[in-house]
Amino acid sequence: MTTTTRRPVHLNLFKIKLPIAGIMSIIHRATGVFMFLALPVLIYLLDLSLSGPAGYAEAGDALHGLFGTIFVFLIMWSLAHHLLAGIRYLLIDVDLGVEKEIARQSALGVVVAAPILGLLLAGGVL
Repeated sequence: MTTTTRRPVHLNLFKIKLPIAGIMSIIHRATGVFMFLALPVLIYLLDLSLSGPAGYAEAGDALHGLFGTIFVFLIMWSLAHHLLAGIRYLLIDVDLGVEKEIARQSALGVVVAAPILGLLLAGGVL
């Protein structure tokens, strides 16, 4: 007995249109993983800065370089995204913003506001 079904050979992820809430959820997970993986670096920088004046200067120099600036922005963006998305999820848990259009707008607001807030926070830190 042979049956032929036309199943896709591969799944083209660029053709799938996720709603903005799905994109926000994926970013939320990715920023959470990034914050977890950044913990050893943050702990090392804290230890280095507390070791003495020379260590403090070295940690400051590391954060003011190109990679340090990018790292600080990514940390601040991750924290901002997690804060804003967490507030959004808490409001949804109490049945505020559950309607489709409001949920879409709040997800878009988180995706747009988090990097802006991350830039502002990174500018304040550096």
